[in-house]
Amino acid sequence: MSASDPSGAHAQGVDEHLESAAYLQRRQLRSGSAGWLLLAGLGVGYVISGDYSGWNFGLEQGGFGGLAIAAVVIAAMYLALVLGMAELSSALPAAGGGYTFARRALGAWGGFATGTAILIEYSIAPAAIATFIGAYVESLGLFGITNGWWVYLAAYALFIGVHLAGVGEALKVMFVITAVALVGLVVFAVAAVPHFDLANLTDIASTDAVGASAFLPHGYLGIWAAIPFAIWFFLAVEGVPLAAEETADPERNVPRGIIAAIGVLLVTCVVVLVLTTGAGGAEQMSDSGNPLVEALGDGTAATLVNYIGLAGLIASFFSIIYAYSRQLFALSRAGYLPTVLSVTNSRKAPTLALVIPGIIGFVLSLTGQGALLLNMAVFGAALSYVLMMVSHIVLRVREPNMPRPYRTPGGAITTGFALVVAVMAVIATFLVDPVAAGWCLIVFAGFMLYFAVYSRHHLVANSPDEEFAVLAQAESDLT
Repeated sequence: MSASDPSGAHAQGVDEHLESAAYLQRRQLRSGSAGWLLLAGLGVGYVISGDYSGWNFGLEQGGFGGLAIAAVVIAAMYLALVLGMAELSSALPAAGGGYTFARRALGAWGGFATGTAILIEYSIAPAAIATFIGAYVESLGLFGITNGWWVYLAAYALFIGVHLAGVGEALKVMFVITAVALVGLVVFAVAAVPHFDLANLTDIASTDAVGASAFLPHGYLGIWAAIPFAIWFFLAVEGVPLAAEETADPERNVPRGIIAAIGVLLVTCVVVLVLTTGAGGAEQMSDSGNPLVEALGDGTAATLVNYIGLAGLIASFFSIIYAYSRQLFALSRAGYLPTVLSVTNSRKAPTLALVIPGIIGFVLSLTGQGALLLNMAVFGAALSYVLMMVSHIVLRVREPNMPRPYRTPGGAITTGFALVVAVMAVIATFLVDPVAAGWCLIVFAGFMLYFAVYSRHHLVANSPDEEFAVLAQAESDLT
């Protein structure tokens, strides 16, 4: 291969080279497999497990009032974030998603930092969801299982296997499971209304914290501490652009899909937060592994929601496996991580990019610490949001004439708001569990060290994500 510097790479302290057509041929995804409706289903599927379990741990941190206020702030942040990503995905449709956006705006270092943060999020989130799946299976008494690790292993093996069969099949399965999970939320809502009691929202005893009251039992600081758990209502919806290379007309369909997804999730967030807490009580729900079921008590509706809730958890587990494989695929194809990880099979699915993070996630799930893993995933997510919103603002300022089939309402002001809240969320992960967030920070630093020492000297200039940066530099040189 001949060395080249097509994008001003040496000025960024990186070296790029061109790979052969055969290299890229072995690293191709199946194009045109999804329209906007499947993408909307993918976006909801990423997140819907967060409606069934995980968010409720925020009640312990801030009570209903603290979690409710945090949820309003986080919902506004995600809406702004999604509108910003809709613009970026329409302008830069590639499998790298956030990495592609940051690569164009912040250079190779910023691109890899963003991709790494997303990879941390998507590798750990399925492990957290696996522990919740285990809790639902155990509560149902399925197959006499009392130890969750068999459930975790079966979930990883089965759903990675489906993904290896190809994206078209996987997306359709995800859509069906997600639709079932949404029906489950409707069933829950109808069944929960008769159990609703306003007093249940504020049944956590007030502490002596500053600003403490029945509504805010842990005071003002409880709002901040509840932020990572409010994020669980929306975590991973930003992964929709990772499907860009496998979407028909991605410039149009990716923005439509991600905006439709956030619209659905805003509604489910309100329904679940208010009805679950009001029916089951804030104190009882604060440490539940399956809060929607426990809120309904015994009966047919509770059993039905338990079964369907399992489908909701599976939908997110299944969907985020797709997300981590595409993020790892894109980073590997461009040389940021070992290139063997991006080789695709005969069905155009990236084999090792599906299997390796799955093994890591399974090992993490054996801890059984769903809340801990949740906080770790949120750290990666919030850090990536900071970098992606900075990317949107930078591109608005530096490349105002870049073609944008969709433009964010409010522009940089909208994404600036998301940026501020995302910074608060990163800090909040340390407030909730400094050890978990600290370990994530160490892992992130390890990835950056690998880039500094090795991979920045072995980037692939003609990979699709890197070519966006090449194009930007060429346009800059011409002007």
